Amino acid sequence: MNDREVLTSAFKFHGHICWASAVGVRAGLAALRELGVRRAGSSADLHCIIEIGNNHGAQCFADGVQYATGCTFGKGNIEKAGWGKLAFTLIDKRKERAVRVSYRPGRHNLISQSAFMKKRALGVPPTEIPEEEAQEVVNIIWDAPEDEVLSIGEVKAYPWEGHGEIMGLRPCDNCGEMVSVAYLRVVGDRHMCIPCSGYCQ
Repeated sequence: MNDREVLTSAFKFHGHICWASAVGVRAGLAALRELGVRRAGSSADLHCIIEIGNNHGAQCFADGVQYATGCTFGKGNIEKAGWGKLAFTLIDKRKERAVRVSYRPGRHNLISQSAFMKKRALGVPPTEIPEEEAQEVVNIIWDAPEDEVLSIGEVKAYPWEGHGEIMGLRPCDNCGEMVSVAYLRVVGDRHMCIPCSGYCQ
């Protein structure tokens, strides 16, 4: 896939055309290039620490990064720092190197003045905004010189200490739902999932 095809597929994954997802895709592709690695096929390849938070605009950035890098919450090779920033560190676990990429404010004034963002500010869901208005904002990001959109750090050493994958599922003795064995809690002689056990995490 070329970069534009990756972007189009990322929008399908994300659910709508979105400037922040486009930033995430562009940033993810840049990080892969800087590290000289390919998209993660397994959790053993790459790890991502993404700096977005909760309940703020532009969390869509994370879907772009996930799609471009292959680091996903399902594979367990991405974690959220919770800082509310459009930035992430991509770690090559095998070579123990990493690079940090962040969104630069250079083009953001154009984005904030767009018809798309004015409608978003009024509470219009992105899926109800005309596609051409969403695409206009994406093009501001996608067609700009890289150094106006992204700040790319130096590739640095990043020692990696992995703990391996914990295998095994077992049904909770109370509700019967399958639980990773590492998350079972012992209550008397019964092994229960966290909600059934009454324990906090």
